[in-house]
Amino acid sequence: ANLIMEITKLVMREQLLKFTIFILLLLINGVISSPPPDPINCLNSNHNTNCTVTNSIGMFPDRSICRASKVMYPTSETELISIVALASKKNRKMKVATRYSHSIPKLVCLDDEDDGVLISTKNLNRVLKIDVEAMTMTVQSGVTLREIINEAAKYEMALPYTPYWWGLTIGGLIGTGAHGSTLWNKGSAVHEHVIHIRIVSPAQQKDGYAKVRNLIEFQDEDINAARVSLGVLGVISQVTLKLEPMFKRSIAYLTKSDSNLGDEVISFGLKHEFGDVMWYPSQEKAVYRVDDRVSIDTPGDALYDFLPFRALPSELYDVNRNIEELQERLPFAEGKCWFAKFVTGTLAHASYGLTNNGLPFFEYPIVGFHNRMQASGACLDSWENHLTSCPWDWRINGEFYHQTTFSISLTVVRNFIEDVQTLVRLEPKALCGLELYNGILMRYVTASNAYLGKIEDSVDFDFTYYRSKDPLTPRLYEDIIEEIEQIGLFKYGGLPHWGKNRNLAFVRAIKKYNYADKFLEVKKKYDPQGLFSSEWTDQILGLKEGVTILKDGCALEGLCICSQDIHCAPKKNYFCVPGRIYKEARVCRHVEGQTNKISDMRDEL
Repeated sequence: ANLIMEITKLVMREQLLKFTIFILLLLINGVISSPPPDPINCLNSNHNTNCTVTNSIGMFPDRSICRASKVMYPTSETELISIVALASKKNRKMKVATRYSHSIPKLVCLDDEDDGVLISTKNLNRVLKIDVEAMTMTVQSGVTLREIINEAAKYEMALPYTPYWWGLTIGGLIGTGAHGSTLWNKGSAVHEHVIHIRIVSPAQQKDGYAKVRNLIEFQDEDINAARVSLGVLGVISQVTLKLEPMFKRSIAYLTKSDSNLGDEVISFGLKHEFGDVMWYPSQEKAVYRVDDRVSIDTPGDALYDFLPFRALPSELYDVNRNIEELQERLPFAEGKCWFAKFVTGTLAHASYGLTNNGLPFFEYPIVGFHNRMQASGACLDSWENHLTSCPWDWRINGEFYHQTTFSISLTVVRNFIEDVQTLVRLEPKALCGLELYNGILMRYVTASNAYLGKIEDSVDFDFTYYRSKDPLTPRLYEDIIEEIEQIGLFKYGGLPHWGKNRNLAFVRAIKKYNYADKFLEVKKKYDPQGLFSSEWTDQILGLKEGVTILKDGCALEGLCICSQDIHCAPKKNYFCVPGRIYKEARVCRHVEGQTNKISDMRDEL
């Protein structure tokens, strides 16, 4: 183990040298990275036929390939109406795809691969109207969050609460309920700031086979279905957002022991408008982001260019992935813990990407305009080469991960945190793998009137962790993350993020929503034939069975909750057993003691 630790440290020193050289090249030559790949690929590119579509990491939870017979790229609402009408007339299935396809579940996948039509919003990318007096902005559904932020800032306006990654489109944002972090005002979900939606849905022959639904806040109750629609009501054409006057924010990061996290998490969220928490359970630390609105006159011109969203050398990602795969194969949990401390320490020393207008600063807090602090995504600004890239670019050997995200009501969030801490005390190294991906991100969300929005003020927990390229290969401490997942979702009734998660997160999820029936009524009214629905959306909406998939190794990928050993990896000594503290859980645990693998380690190294 000591030998492996020393070799790991040597590799890390080599990485630091490469990173230093990259920074020098960056200063001399500017940005030299590859933009994310187009999620849509057509064999007949001239006619956009015989196509496949994937997500941003290049793999759906069940590893299936999703196909479409044809892809359409409307540029206006008129063209969009024509496309929907023609498909509706021919009774063809339809799905909507966004520019970067960031939803991990199969929301974009068609059932009818031979005749289905994929409608991309890539070219529905125009800002249509800005009303400074009313403080509103109307955009097409393919406009990205970055474009909205920048355009609003030109008129000294701001969208107050947003996700932190600006590569999302407004249609995708509101379709999945994406959010930032706050318990204040209307809340952190972007859809709470939508006051007008135009959506094109199928129609009968008398209406020309397509109909534009014009939904206005306080006038049309159906807007509460369209605000988080999962893409099953039709295609969002236009969105109008309510903005605010531009303001500044003050940010400071405070690192503390996590011993009082359960007691402090609610009061911290109520006290700080934009606060969030990065939690490192194996290190017993929590990093509180003290983030508040300040007067526009407060001095400061800070920029938040979040480091994990920047383009770095593809070779660096390759080394990181190879190290993690080696640590998994040996297994070598101590190496993961050391590496995690290196990653989290590096981010902290670099202030997570905060700068004084590109220059280092020496103490918190740091102040800047909201539009320069609220979101980032520098790896999108790139040329077409493969020297550098976004870390999750599936064309390189980079990050390949699972993402589990759910929100826990404020009434029980302390209990959930304490359960996680209990598991860490039982297995102190179990969550080092999470910390390699910067730990558990905790953001605040509020109850919503959207039928599929949050039902209570909550804390959203975002877990990102290693996924093997081999679906039948278990992870280190597989059982601990599985138990945490089941504790959050089933013991405490957590609501899954519609645009993230593995299949099991959606088991009976629709029954947790008080207004699910109202949503289904609107769905039936807008699309009675289900042309915008698919097997996956019918399953998560409770209209069909089959959210989980039972097969060998299914629990390893979150496709099922194990009930038999074959759902785990019995040949690798992973068996289906009850949880350690939540006995109702069923998890895949390595039940055999560590064996001496010195000769195997030597061969691997």
